[in-house]
Amino acid sequence: MPTKSGIWRPKRVFLEDVAVLLKEMTEMEPELSSFKPKDCVFRQNRDVRFSANKDPYKTNFGAYFSPGGKKSSGPGYYLQVQPGNSFLAGGIWMPEADTLKKIRKEIDYSGAELERIENAPEFKKLFKSIEGDKLKTSPRDYEAHHPYIEYLKLKSFTVSHPISDKAVESGAFLSFALDGFRRMKPFNDFLRQAIEEVEDGSGLL
Repeated sequence: MPTKSGIWRPKRVFLEDVAVLLKEMTEMEPELSSFKPKDCVFRQNRDVRFSANKDPYKTNFGAYFSPGGKKSSGPGYYLQVQPGNSFLAGGIWMPEADTLKKIRKEIDYSGAELERIENAPEFKKLFKSIEGDKLKTSPRDYEAHHPYIEYLKLKSFTVSHPISDKAVESGAFLSFALDGFRRMKPFNDFLRQAIEEVEDGSGLL
């Protein structure tokens, strides 16, 4: 596997890193308390059946922290470690049609809350804006002049921030990632509120 100034961390070390993150993250996401590092780390094997690149292994380590597990369709927190391309991220990437519909309904009702989250100084310090591919026109059922049309056009709802090789080499990326995850929690909470259904029906959209 490639190396760069010692930045490439053996899987054993990355699992230890994830264990540290999990322990700290249970304070803000109690549902993660039953998870083990292996429950969050993605496999290194690549699916090469339909790829021109036949390298059997990925050149990065990735971990996803979400109450629904690493294959969850709900919001979560992501960490990637790769020489020259390490970063933290969060939110929901390309949700299914029914999930996207729920998120858009929540934006329709509570777009001011999402705007407040995006513009909060603590959030803005690390994340420039909410990212994602957008529709070229307004989605069905929403007028082009809707006050939150730019949010409604989004097909993904994510935020991200790069991590330097130096931070990974020194181990400082762990505290940086935790700080970033804490800053993005209100954003993930907004998305979770949009898609979760509660027994009394108050969360149904």
